[in-house]
Amino acid sequence: MKQSLVGARNKLTDAQFRKLSSYIYGNFGIKLPPIKKVLLEGRLQKRLKATNKENFKDYLEYVFSDEGQNEVIHMIDQVSTNKTDFFREADHFDFMTKHVLPEFVKRDDREQLKVWSSAASSGEEIYTIGIVIEEFNLINKTNIDYSILGTDISVEILKKAINAVYTVDRVMNLPMHYKHKYLLKSKDPANKTVRVIPQIRKKTWYKRLNLIDRTYDVPDNLDIIFCRNVLIYFDKQTQEDVVRKQAEKLRKGGYFFLGHAESILGMDLPLKQVKPTVYRKI
Repeated sequence: MKQSLVGARNKLTDAQFRKLSSYIYGNFGIKLPPIKKVLLEGRLQKRLKATNKENFKDYLEYVFSDEGQNEVIHMIDQVSTNKTDFFREADHFDFMTKHVLPEFVKRDDREQLKVWSSAASSGEEIYTIGIVIEEFNLINKTNIDYSILGTDISVEILKKAINAVYTVDRVMNLPMHYKHKYLLKSKDPANKTVRVIPQIRKKTWYKRLNLIDRTYDVPDNLDIIFCRNVLIYFDKQTQEDVVRKQAEKLRKGGYFFLGHAESILGMDLPLKQVKPTVYRKI
């Protein structure tokens, strides 16, 4: 009986779920329909333990109190989904190699290629971009200087991106010659991890960013923005607002990449489709 009572205490009531989902949507733009109740409940169990709260009633009171404001960040870290892979949706990187980078080399006003990964997660997308540019430079005997900004709502996931250490299973889909050139094995044979080489890491920088903030503290006149597989968590109006604010940071002619499951069809944006999920600022 005691165990069942403890289990019951650690269940979200419908009212608690509505309060939390409304708060998360209003402040972070993430949609949590009723079907996500069990998922949210499961992900927040860690936070109950970390904050020494016995039940969701006490936890919610803490989150919405003045002293619990820092806990909101930890809560969102648990709520936000962070799934990514090296060379995910690889045709985008083929397009970069065949079109974006050759165009950049031909520009008379070119300086540093500025790239923004707006939902960077644990960094695989950013380091894939770095590998693509390094390979292009090597094969074409060019010397494109570049800077890649990674932003995400999750502080914890950004720490992983900055560290740039991945288990070997995370890089299984990388060609062997990429692994040899761009990844360093741990000196400890028992430690089955690799780390991205410093040459690429030093070209990256990171900051926390909530995409539904009114303004974005990121550089202007960016050449490329990757905003992939994050719009699916927003409603259509929020999607349009988020893409518009990002497009404002693009230079005219700059490229915008969307996830393959996403669409901005019918939205009033300064972007022209070049091919499916690839746009250019007009």
